[in-house]
Amino acid sequence: MVERAFPLEVYGGGPPDRAELELEIWLAALQEPEARFKPFGDDWPTTTLPAFEAAWCAFQQGEAIGRDFDLRIRKAFFAESRNIGKREVMLEIAQEAGLDLERFTRQFNSDEPRAAVLEEGRIGKEVYGVRGTPTIMLNDGTKLRHLMAYPKIENGKILSVGRLPCCGEGCYQATRDLFEKALKQT
Repeated sequence: MVERAFPLEVYGGGPPDRAELELEIWLAALQEPEARFKPFGDDWPTTTLPAFEAAWCAFQQGEAIGRDFDLRIRKAFFAESRNIGKREVMLEIAQEAGLDLERFTRQFNSDEPRAAVLEEGRIGKEVYGVRGTPTIMLNDGTKLRHLMAYPKIENGKILSVGRLPCCGEGCYQATRDLFEKALKQT
């Protein structure tokens, strides 16, 4: 499996929309009851590029390190209400994760992560037709769709929600089936 950056603010219409995300958090909580969510404070990120760049830097220290760091960023945003758009927050998370901080900081302060993130996003959009996240795709470009309920939002209000196909542990088998299908194709 290969993960690629796709910064929505550059290739998908803007940074995270706070009002829309706050409307959808309850839906995410229904689908993953064990997850912890904390209401967002006043410090809302105006950009997510520092988070993408920091994750890229962490992946340069190893795949397992990068995946762990990526999850830490998500936890910081959704469960701790930390502003992942601030470089100093990314440096704090890198320190908390026990990364080689000297190496991380040197790379993070260079132009290399931004260029890599923007190039991955460009390829996703132009070559593979990615329009949003997450997009799960096989090597041949076939897109796989994970089971989830989608809300219909209009004028800042949820009008309806599609059928919830599974909930919590009930989604594990559907997720396994999705990835087994992907593995058979590779």
